[in-house]
Amino acid sequence: MTTTAAPTYGGVEVGTTLPPQTFTLRRMDLVRYAGASGDFNVIHWNERVATAVGLPNVIAHGMLTMGTVIRVVTDWTGDPGAVVEYGTRFTRPVPVPDDDAGSDIEVSAAVSEKLGDNLVKIAIKATYEGSTVLAKAIATVRLP
Repeated sequence: MTTTAAPTYGGVEVGTTLPPQTFTLRRMDLVRYAGASGDFNVIHWNERVATAVGLPNVIAHGMLTMGTVIRVVTDWTGDPGAVVEYGTRFTRPVPVPDDDAGSDIEVSAAVSEKLGDNLVKIAIKATYEGSTVLAKAIATVRLP
């Protein structure tokens, strides 16, 4: 197994890219998230109702999508506690079909700014089927 050293403030520059990742969401993930969060909104589990209100299918919870996407940063730092701020705007829901394949969210990120106090801003791009699902996704991270 190859391990990569955790990034350091002195070792990153503006433009440093994080390893891109693909995260798959399946219906079982929606069920687990609903149970953990208490968000049992019917559009997250009932395809008939979701399509009746104009959605393409059952959709992933926005906060599940947001929480999944930040993994590109926490995996890079090796420390979820390094994230001191994270915000985004939701631009497109992620439909999750009732199959074994699920829906893939492609995530890339890069250091967009170095601040003081060992803080860096990271711009995150998340897409589903080529369309952006989170806009203005920015994480502020404290590096050693």
